[in-house]
Amino acid sequence: MITSISNPRIKNLIQLQKKGKSRREQQAFVVEGIKMVLEAPEKRLKEIYMSESFAKDEMHRKAVDEKAAAAGCFIEVLSDKVFKEVSDTMTPQGVLAVVGMTGCDWKQMLAADQKKEKLILVLESLQDPGNLGTILRTGEGAGVDGVILNRTSVDPYMPKVIRSTMGSIYRVPVAIADDLEEVIQAMRKSGMKVYAAHLKGKKNYFEEDYRESTCFMIGNEANGLSDTLADMATDYILIPMAGQVESLNAGVAASLLMYEARRQRLNVH
Repeated sequence: MITSISNPRIKNLIQLQKKGKSRREQQAFVVEGIKMVLEAPEKRLKEIYMSESFAKDEMHRKAVDEKAAAAGCFIEVLSDKVFKEVSDTMTPQGVLAVVGMTGCDWKQMLAADQKKEKLILVLESLQDPGNLGTILRTGEGAGVDGVILNRTSVDPYMPKVIRSTMGSIYRVPVAIADDLEEVIQAMRKSGMKVYAAHLKGKKNYFEEDYRESTCFMIGNEANGLSDTLADMATDYILIPMAGQVESLNAGVAASLLMYEARRQRLNVH
């Protein structure tokens, strides 16, 4: 049992929780809670930690021990006090794990399975962790093939995002691009339609056809898409508003668009 926060493993856990630089350097992130730990892909599991109190629960302890054995990863018990120090939540569930990133590349995302009609989201400078988590979780439900962010967007592996994904972070490919203009150019060159939800849109979003390979661009919560990126869209689309509402939350807007594409592809009326 680890009982000191000065232990090197504990220091590293705290760094992974708090610093994006540490996560990028180690290509790893921390997940918390029994669901997130048990759903983690075994080949990506690196370390599992349980609190002393959690370890006394035989059923949960057995499930976590079996997961660690299947993954062949390091596992250790922490004193309740130490576990509280490394947890990012107010009421820790008592179990967390270090999981390796997949290292997804946007070019690989576009090149994969050329016969399939893709559905991809491009997010420009998205700032809210809850929005990104919602988009990833909804994206899994809507069947997206991947999400591409620029480097000024929120870190997809920070704790608040991870919690919001409810496990979808394991299953939705996420790529970070240095230049979104290059990404959009590559998409258009491949024949993919690129849509920008924009006030300049002449058609409502449900009037377009998304059954072919499609990309939706979603911008910053406060400022929307930059003019440069919006101008690269093949089409503007409009989400119609009633009342005095000018725009929707980025997560909600993305969800509407993804599920409209899903509906069309399932031929649901």
